[in-house]
Amino acid sequence: MDKFETLTGVAAPLPMINVDTDMIIPKQFLKTIKRTGLGKSLFFEMRYDDAGKEAPDFVLNKPAYRAAKILIAGANFGCGSSREHAPWALLDFGIRCVIAPSFADIFYNNSFKNGILPIKLPQEVCDKLMKAADNGANATFTVDLAAQEITMPDGGKAAFEIDSFRRHCLLNGLDDIGLTMQKKAKVDSYESARKAAQPWV
Repeated sequence: MDKFETLTGVAAPLPMINVDTDMIIPKQFLKTIKRTGLGKSLFFEMRYDDAGKEAPDFVLNKPAYRAAKILIAGANFGCGSSREHAPWALLDFGIRCVIAPSFADIFYNNSFKNGILPIKLPQEVCDKLMKAADNGANATFTVDLAAQEITMPDGGKAAFEIDSFRRHCLLNGLDDIGLTMQKKAKVDSYESARKAAQPWV
């Protein structure tokens, strides 16, 4: 998993509440077990019309937001089913940080495990960030995980809280496998001792 230290990029505003995981990545794209290739189908039903053409009014289809790295959304983002494909699709598109007043628990946990930083902020702060994100290509934000601080395009700051263990994992690029591999020497030692003591197993 890539480390998350400081992220600077355009923030796309998505002022919708209750964006569920089927909206993020519809069920017909869940057949794959690969984490790549899902970005083109992110928000599929909002990004494309019935003929498969891009909907020009959808935020991620607008030239200023095509390379967005940050998404600012409404409350209860990521509700619905527990599909891990949702953070995979966001990440494959290029989004590494989602800011919202609240998140569904499973989506929130899955985001950390896949290298995405979900930031919870009060509604009034999200409203301020949303307004700043409306500035299109000029809506460049910096998210500093070590300092736990967001810098807005006008230089204004917004502090955020995050669990210290999750912060450590993101800063060091550690998913569940990475955490386990940190104990490799102890695991190898245990396996060797067990094999010697019980060679028939």
